[in-house]
Amino acid sequence: MYQTIRYEKNEKIGVLTISRPAALNALNSLELSEINAAIAEVEADKELGCLIITGDGKAFVAGADISEMRTMTLTEGREFGRYGAAVMRRIEKLEIPTIAAVNGFALGGGCELAMSCDIILASEKAKFGQPEVGLGITPGFSGTQRLPRRVGTAKAKELIFSGKMINAAQAKEMGLVNEVYAPEALMEGAVAMAQSFVKNAPIAVKYSKACIDRGMQMDIDGAIALENELFAMCFATADQKEGMGAFVEKRAATFENK
Repeated sequence: MYQTIRYEKNEKIGVLTISRPAALNALNSLELSEINAAIAEVEADKELGCLIITGDGKAFVAGADISEMRTMTLTEGREFGRYGAAVMRRIEKLEIPTIAAVNGFALGGGCELAMSCDIILASEKAKFGQPEVGLGITPGFSGTQRLPRRVGTAKAKELIFSGKMINAAQAKEMGLVNEVYAPEALMEGAVAMAQSFVKNAPIAVKYSKACIDRGMQMDIDGAIALENELFAMCFATADQKEGMGAFVEKRAATFENK
């Protein structure tokens, strides 16, 4: 079905693999359109509880495809940037948790793809960076917006203005990465984290994500009001009755996403 990606589902966990290893998974228009189509599948799947995004070969995504971009006009560059940013935003707005399992290079568009996920896990071999200024462009898929929100304005400016790469340990130290794994343990770690999410009440997890993501863009009073409303809405769910009933009865809960 897809030419540049794979999408697989194992029970409640989806895995989207960027798979153009000969080009270090660099994002071109076809790749972006196929990622977008896969995300539409994820949105439509009401059984899915978590999405993992990773890459084939030596790279997560080594950037956007320079061979495609090098001849773009102003208008073409604007449209390419808008489309790439829209795909990243669509990932970011998924109701379910998302995990980037960064196995290698995550540069430019690859770093931006990772940052569109809720959590970034990295192999010890991973490298991160926004090297676009060395190519005569700015980050184009919202890197100037998400990186400072992740690591702070001053550190983001240092990374973007210099275009330098950092390793997984440095990325963890500055808060870009949650955990670092040996290469062979990365996907196992990502799946284990995903399983720790999907065992809980799905509606409560989705509401918690909404509280954090939407609340971070609001003033504190508005954000607290949002949390209170979504907290209250949990009491209209069967999962809340099951979760609290199971706790009182000292048994494992069985959640049905209702």
